[in-house]
Amino acid sequence: MGATKLSGMQKQVLSLYRGFLRAARSKPTTEDRKRIETIVSTEFRKNSKEVDRKNFQYIEYLLRLGHKQLDQLKSPDMVSISSVKIN
Repeated sequence: MGATKLSGMQKQVLSLYRGFLRAARSKPTTEDRKRIETIVSTEFRKNSKEVDRKNFQYIEYLLRLGHKQLDQLKSPDMVSISSVKIN
């Protein structure tokens, strides 16, 4: 049995997720790292359940938003993040 092939968009989502986890590891305190990892994990799991897999425009929007947030998180001045609900 071979591994399931991932689509390009699925690869982008996984890459973004790994990017957030790497950025979390760069933060100074264990508390900040754990908080970031928890928020990221919660948001990705929530979106995986709530977003229709065929709604490509919305997924692309979330990817763009995620990349912007990741760029901000990578800034040395940014210590932590918080979760904000967007309707």
